[in-house]
Amino acid sequence: MKIECKTIIVSDIHLGIKGSKAKELVRFLKQYRCKNLILNGDIIDGWQLKKSGKWKRKHTRFFSRILKMIEDDGTMVTYLRGNHDDFLDQVLPLKVGNLNIVRDMVYESNGRKYYVVHGDVFDTVTTHFKWIARLGDVGYTFLLWLNRQYNYRRLKKGLPYYSLSQKIKSKVKQAVKYIDDYEKQLSEMARFKECDGIICGHIHQPANKMFDHIHYLNSGDWVESMTALVEDLNGDWRLVYYTDSEQSAVKATAKKEPQEITISLEEYLAKNIKDRPAFLG
Repeated sequence: MKIECKTIIVSDIHLGIKGSKAKELVRFLKQYRCKNLILNGDIIDGWQLKKSGKWKRKHTRFFSRILKMIEDDGTMVTYLRGNHDDFLDQVLPLKVGNLNIVRDMVYESNGRKYYVVHGDVFDTVTTHFKWIARLGDVGYTFLLWLNRQYNYRRLKKGLPYYSLSQKIKSKVKQAVKYIDDYEKQLSEMARFKECDGIICGHIHQPANKMFDHIHYLNSGDWVESMTALVEDLNGDWRLVYYTDSEQSAVKATAKKEPQEITISLEEYLAKNIKDRPAFLG
């Protein structure tokens, strides 16, 4: 039986590169019936496709799932342009049936307004110095490769998965400051737009927090964290993490902590450790 909800938001899927968890995302979406699906940027990785990326069948299946949601459930799908799918600038804005392609939007629910945007327009690195951002891709690619090798050896020793890449990023002062500044900057933009909250992606850092009465939500990514934002029928937001369960059936179970959901990771790693990501988002 599917989980009924109002809205699902995902971002930074990076279809077209090896590290994209498109198959897992399709499994995740199959568990839900939603009124709105918001694809908040970097869905297709045009940067990597121009260089060395490859379009695979699992990437096509993601869009097949989207079409099925539109046809079977009447889901309204909104695709927001990100920096890696900036090729959409040539067609913005575009509306075809239940599919809208836009740069940003204001989402209203239960008397609250959220400004929804990918977030790269507030990143001076990707906006004004794209060559620096692409140079940074190399370092992050190496970090993710190192993470894969590290966990492959942990798995052989019977040790659980450990996100080395996330740990390193959390310890690098510049990265911590960048994320903190980014979150505060986006929250101020929501205030400027006279909204109650901001919903973004871009930095691959899932979050659900408050900044001086502004609700900051970041949907994370489908490369490392495999996360989504889900709004239930009461208008409450949850940050949801995905993995395959130990019973090989995809499901979501609420944690004891508020507004957070997690699912077991061990079987996912056993099946997919060879496909751990090797790119930058």
